Amino acid sequence: MENARLFGELTSRMREFRDETLNEKPFVDAERAVLATESYRGHQDQPPVMQRALALKNILENMTIYIEDKTLLAGNQATKNCNAPVFPEYTMGFIIDELDTFEKRGGDVFYVTVEDKARLREIAPFWNGRTLREHGMAELPDEVSVFMETGLFGMEGKLNAGDAHLAINHARLLREGLKNYWQRAHDAKAALDLTDPDSIDKYQFYKAVMIVCEAVRTYANRYARLASELADRESDPQRKAELERMSATCRRMPWEPANSFYEAVQTCWFAQVILQIESNGHSLSFGRFDQYMYPYYTADIDSGEITRDQALELLTNLWIKLLTVQKIRSQSHTLSSAGSPMYQNVTIGGQTTDGRDAVNELSHLVLESVAQTRLTQPNLTVRYHKGIDKKFFDECIEVMKLGFGMPAFNNDEVIIPSFVKWGVAPEDAYNYSAIGCVETAVPGKWGYRCTGMSYLNFPRLLLVTMNGGVDLTSGRRFTKDYGHFVDMTSYDELLAAWDKTIREMTRYSVITENFIDKASERMVPDVLCSALVDDCIDRGKTIKEGGAHYDFISGLQVGIANMADSLAAIKRLVFEEGRLTPQQLWDAILDDFQAPDNQRIQKTLVNDAPKYGNDNDYVDQLVVQAFDSYIDEVAKYRTTRYGRGPIGGIRYAGTSSISANVGQGMGTMATPDGRNATEPLAEGCSPAHNVDKQGPTAVFKSITKLPTEKITGGVLLNQKMTPTMLSRPENQQKLELMLQTFFNRLHGYHVQYNIVSRDTLLDAQEHPEAHKDLIVRVAGYSAFFNVLSKKTQDDIIGRTEQTL
Repeated sequence: MENARLFGELTSRMREFRDETLNEKPFVDAERAVLATESYRGHQDQPPVMQRALALKNILENMTIYIEDKTLLAGNQATKNCNAPVFPEYTMGFIIDELDTFEKRGGDVFYVTVEDKARLREIAPFWNGRTLREHGMAELPDEVSVFMETGLFGMEGKLNAGDAHLAINHARLLREGLKNYWQRAHDAKAALDLTDPDSIDKYQFYKAVMIVCEAVRTYANRYARLASELADRESDPQRKAELERMSATCRRMPWEPANSFYEAVQTCWFAQVILQIESNGHSLSFGRFDQYMYPYYTADIDSGEITRDQALELLTNLWIKLLTVQKIRSQSHTLSSAGSPMYQNVTIGGQTTDGRDAVNELSHLVLESVAQTRLTQPNLTVRYHKGIDKKFFDECIEVMKLGFGMPAFNNDEVIIPSFVKWGVAPEDAYNYSAIGCVETAVPGKWGYRCTGMSYLNFPRLLLVTMNGGVDLTSGRRFTKDYGHFVDMTSYDELLAAWDKTIREMTRYSVITENFIDKASERMVPDVLCSALVDDCIDRGKTIKEGGAHYDFISGLQVGIANMADSLAAIKRLVFEEGRLTPQQLWDAILDDFQAPDNQRIQKTLVNDAPKYGNDNDYVDQLVVQAFDSYIDEVAKYRTTRYGRGPIGGIRYAGTSSISANVGQGMGTMATPDGRNATEPLAEGCSPAHNVDKQGPTAVFKSITKLPTEKITGGVLLNQKMTPTMLSRPENQQKLELMLQTFFNRLHGYHVQYNIVSRDTLLDAQEHPEAHKDLIVRVAGYSAFFNVLSKKTQDDIIGRTEQTL
């Protein structure tokens, strides 16, 4: 492939390292769970923040470590690459329940050794009544129990693991070294007035910070010793020198400030892998990597300390190491996070704080390194703005043509003004980064969960509205009775009932989120992560207590396109044209369009009603109006950190629903747009499959009618094109011009592309062994096609193939 040659090839050892990593079978790994249990059992008298610190200390001092033969970087998460550690402090429930079925899954398969099964079953009784999940469920009020029991809010992952969705302050860590964090905690602890009741928790927090800082230093020194031992036994002079350098680096990093590009990369990797060991939170991201790493790169290039090719190999090494990080999810959670994603986002491009184009030589090098590795990690995001460097933008399109779903584009022209409107200082808004799928935050200053805990399934809730407040799927009452659809005489009646329903459900979702947030705050405070985010040490608070500078979160709304198409069908066919009566439509929905007459109704719904994604104001404005009710309501509610220090503490909308469209669709009955029961919902804010008939420009126009400036949690748009379509230079130029129009004139928020043909995907289903390296964009992330369940694969295959 011409564009593959444009970016060169991996060095031979990185190619071998990549292949070895991809060939690793993922196992559920008991070691961390055993070490954590040992520590918790021995420190039951300690406050939770100290229990967390001491557990991390025990893990980092005693876990298995190794240095792969081909790596230039030290640090591992588990006893073997691609193993998934267990975090019993969050839950042991699904681990024990699914121990014998992990390898029988249709997708996201894991293996477990007999020995590890025994070890996990042995420690499980200690955790009875001690886990976050148990406490979180016990604390939830009765009025929201129905939503947990029916799985409506999709809370599975939030009670079972840590939830990162942030980037630490990498620039500060590199500049000051971890020793400065230890010293700041030490000095703040010494300065406390212990007669002040507020000092009690701060005292424990500062002790905990000092413990974890020292534990990280011990962890790094273990690698220094191991590298030295390996160097002593090494006969190859080049490898011996590399191991000696690794040993010297691990002796300094991350305790000391970084003095070179190599030291900076090693520090970033240590921070990444240790934070994953601490809490298992996904979407732990790198922020604006090309900005804070650039001074180290240029200094080493100018001094001759490193060559461009050496720096490139180091970056490819880092990205391969990211692939070794794994997370085990419950079977139900895999439905909304298919493909075992970790969402480790790296952001490049954008603007400087004074509005100039921020693209530099390292931005190009990151693109090149990601093109060479062609993996699912990192999740690469490019910040677009009107003045983006043309050569860099061209290279982004070339990488996109490689067909592994990267990079995604986020638009400065929308996101920066939106942040400023919410109260973010302009200089911080200009420094935003992606921190997961399409969610954005200020790196190093933003607390947990810029994205919400709960999904609100708009089509399912529309059915609740139509059914007088009773959920069709479960038969349970969700809201008050605001009228039944068969008795309604106008569209306005339905819209008024929707307004009341969605506001009531939004309130319930906030109640649920706040209770779980409080449980997480009390039980699983993440000490190291908090220390590395400003201003937790200055305030003496963990992130969840309000230690971060900013605190904003979004809800997640699923099925935007289905909602639009359903409302259009009801308004046009029932209340305007009278082609269907409310009773006929309702009976057809209850029948799942199975009877012959109801099949004819389904065809009418599909073929004769306007569809979202075609620049049709009629349908587009209906969903905007329905969405406004949610946006207005969610803005009324505060987070648990409100008034405790951070700027913000409020909520806004977001459509970054990952692969929840598949799982949420499985729990949704037939909908008025003609969709059958249990079929996937539309993904993100993308149109439903194959109804967007007017081409990509029309899709862009429909999307940008949404109030994107209020949907700061992410307006996720997936598009698909064939490689053949982009093989012609004139089409590539058309695509660039179209993207510029989308971002500059229409103020689009985000877009990402699958460049793969339907035929290739179908062949990969039939012959997976011939497509081991096939990567697809699932939602706001990429995954290997073969690890996805067939339901998710079918969803991706069914997406519209756009032409230019």
